[in-house]
Order: sequence, then C-alpha cells, then structure tokens
Amino acid sequence: MTGAQRTDRLHNQPPLDVNRIRQDFPILSRLVHGKKLVFLDSGASAQKPRAVIDAIKNCYENEYANIHRGVYYLSQVATEAFEEARRKVQRFLNAAESREIIFVRGGTEAINLVAQTYGRKNIKAGDEVIISAMEHHANIVPWQMLREQTGLVLKVVPINDDGEFLLQEYEKLLSPRTKLVAVTHVSNALGTITPVREIIRLAHAKGALVLLDGCQAVPHTPIDVQELDCDFYAFSAHKLYGPSGIGVLYGKAQILEAMPPYQGGGDMIVSVTFEHTEYNGIPHKFEAGTPHISGAVGLGAAIDYVTAIGLDRIAAHEDRVLHYATERVKEIKGLRLIGTAKEKAGILSFTLPNVHPHDIGTILDKQGIAVRVGHHCAQPVMDRFDVPATARASLAVYNTNEEIDALIAGLHKVREIFG
Repeated sequence: MTGAQRTDRLHNQPPLDVNRIRQDFPILSRLVHGKKLVFLDSGASAQKPRAVIDAIKNCYENEYANIHRGVYYLSQVATEAFEEARRKVQRFLNAAESREIIFVRGGTEAINLVAQTYGRKNIKAGDEVIISAMEHHANIVPWQMLREQTGLVLKVVPINDDGEFLLQEYEKLLSPRTKLVAVTHVSNALGTITPVREIIRLAHAKGALVLLDGCQAVPHTPIDVQELDCDFYAFSAHKLYGPSGIGVLYGKAQILEAMPPYQGGGDMIVSVTFEHTEYNGIPHKFEAGTPHISGAVGLGAAIDYVTAIGLDRIAAHEDRVLHYATERVKEIKGLRLIGTAKEKAGILSFTLPNVHPHDIGTILDKQGIAVRVGHHCAQPVMDRFDVPATARASLAVYNTNEEIDALIAGLHKVREIFG
C-alpha cells in the first residue's frame, strides 16, 4: 500500500465513539496527583481493556492448568485456550499456518531467537546483516552480539532529517553477501512508517531474508504477512493492549523447520536419552518449558478486542488525533519535533530549548499527563538528531483531542517555569 492509498483508506473510515471505548479501560478513570489521568505513553505499553483483564482473571479462576501434557479435564481446557490464542494470532497476521506462530516473551526475545538460531547457523564471517539508523536497541544489540560470534558485517541504512528511511541508500548497501535485513516497521522514537514492501522486494531480489520488528505497527494497522512476504515478523503483546511478558515470532514454516532450537527443556522434545535428543516440530521446538499460558489467553483477548473495533478505524482515529496534536504543538515557542516523516504513526517526539526532557516529563506528570522521556532505547536516533533525549507522546485508541489540549496546556506551563 502506498502512502496515498493509506491516506485514502484512513480518510474513508467512520469516526469512533472514543468516550465509549474509554469506558473499556478501567485505569483511565483514576486520578494522578489529583488530576484526571492523560495517558500518552502507549508506545511503551498500552493500557488494558476490561476484556483482557477478565480473560486473564478467568484463566486463573476457572481454567488454569499446565498444558500439552495433562490428560485431565483442566489441562485439556487450558491447552485448547492456549492453542486457540495461537490460531487467533495466525488469523490476525494472516499467516498460512498456526505452526508458524511462536510464543516468546516479547519482541526482544523474538529477534534474539532469530539471531541465535537462523543467524548462528546461516551467517558466516564476511556475510552481511542490514539494519536501519532508526532501530530500537532490541534490533541492534542482537546483531552486534552475533557479529562478535560470527564475524558478520553489520550495515546501517541512513535516515534523512525528517527521520525517513532512505530507500536508495538501502539499495546501494544490498549485495550478494547480504543474508538478512532486519528493520522496524514503525519507529518507536520517530513514528516513521518504513517502506516495508520495497524493503522486502529488494532484499529478496538479492536472496536475503527479511525480519520486520512490528512492535509499534501491530496496534495501529492491519498486518498481512503473506501479502508482505516477510520471512519473520516480531511483536509484543503489551503494546497491543495485551499483557506483558508474551510476544510473537512469525516465521515461514520452511525456514523455521530448518532452524535449530533456541532453548532446551520440556515440551520442545519428542524423546530424550543421555545419548541423543529428538526435537519436537514447530512451533513447539522453540517453546521450551511451561509457557506464559495466561499471557497467551490475554493476547488472544486483546486481538479479539482490536479486531472488533477494526484496526483501520483505530488507525484513522489515531491519525486524526496525531494531525491535531502536530498542529497544536506549533503554539509552543521553540518546540522542535523530532521525526516529521510524511508517512507516520501516532508518535510525537519533541524537545524544548534549555529544558531537559526529564523536567518536561516531571512537570507534565504533576498535571496528570504521562509521557515518555529519555532515549527510548534508540540512542543512535538521538545521536542522529544531536539530542541527548526527547519527550515522547504516543497515541492509542483511547486518546482524544481534549487530552492533546491538556498536553499543550502542560507544555505552556513548562515554558512559564523555564522562561
């Protein structure tokens, strides 16, 4: 989908009843420092709707047991709930088979799994891995660790002053030695939506595989891994209104089947002797030990929740609020937006002259406004824009223009205090 097609698609979506949606999130009714909570840090972790909370509660109250190995009733009920969650993820991503869905602790573990299984087996000294200059640390450090183990060459695609992925520079970096391209779908620090279809097409033309870090994409836009033709897709549940401690690695079945296990233990085996172990098939080969059972159930409930609303409608709502916020912040004297890409999701990163982002965050907090401050686990991005840190307001389905007004009022207060 081109940028123009995305814009048309969003503009054609009917508005959401956000006030009704807000009622689904219990935490949004609480006060912080005596003020109504304005939560603008969903890019770090989104709040949880009652449907997710109730699903996890029901799991522990009525259906909890260990899975896959019990012949008794509760174990079979829990196993079915866990595997139904896997099927929900399959449908959510439009994966070809449910066995292409691996449950992990989060997006970070998903990327590390690929680095330490596919990477250690297939990437040798002198082979190349390409990432971009806007990556989260979770999509930088695993490849640096693999570089220390294998002697690979790590290449970095530059970004322009708007924070946009430079596709022509990327194409120049591709070579016959490129084995893997690992890039973010949506930047957590800038909000930039990368041109993933072209990235994948060009990589495949050189025989390279592609891993997409989708942690910031899945809460905001429909994902179709078959249409994208990516080889791996990683995301975390906690940004998708689900629980923390669980995430997903999607991989094409034939690639996963050829990869060695990541960890050893129970449930990832067929048989074990002291002389030899026969590994289980996918996905279980990569899911050693007792998994996060309630987390999978909660993720399934989160998928049900956003699917019922409609991801296109969520994206359209967030796009409208982002546009409103982008216009309103222009009122703040000296405010500098970091990340002004034409194709952008609901993230506003900014700085104020002579005010440290931590001070911005502290003053806003006293007004009940929660924003993220720091380098956002993306220090190379901060270096690229020559700032130590930014304040970041990140949007979700429950945010409103009125909350943006509260943010602007808070920023005016920051300016009053610091002059």
